[in-house]
Amino acid sequence: MARRSTEARAARANYGETRSGNRLMASTFDTVADIISEVCDVPRESITPASHVTQDLNVDSLNFLDAVFSIDQRFGITIPLEDWTQEVNEGTARGSKYFVLANFCAEIDRLIAAKKSVAAG
Repeated sequence: MARRSTEARAARANYGETRSGNRLMASTFDTVADIISEVCDVPRESITPASHVTQDLNVDSLNFLDAVFSIDQRFGITIPLEDWTQEVNEGTARGSKYFVLANFCAEIDRLIAAKKSVAAG
């Protein structure tokens, strides 16, 4: 239990910053939270940057897949959910790396930036 609260505090502290020090766009979190709320029937006010999708919000895997599809469409990206899940299942990444919303949004921002970089190059 102490480990989860430590991870949640870290997610709250890190929300808004990527590894490169750039600020996350607040609109990414707001858009993702709105989609999860609508698709997964989760009260919007209960969704925070520190929320773990399955553990805190109780979103099941099928609803989360629907939300990811909507997020993909909204941002024009493809979230590598299968790869992320495999990393977690193999133990090479912690679930919080991808499924705590602050981290999830940071990954989305990286995917958006990579897409823009490819398009510009």
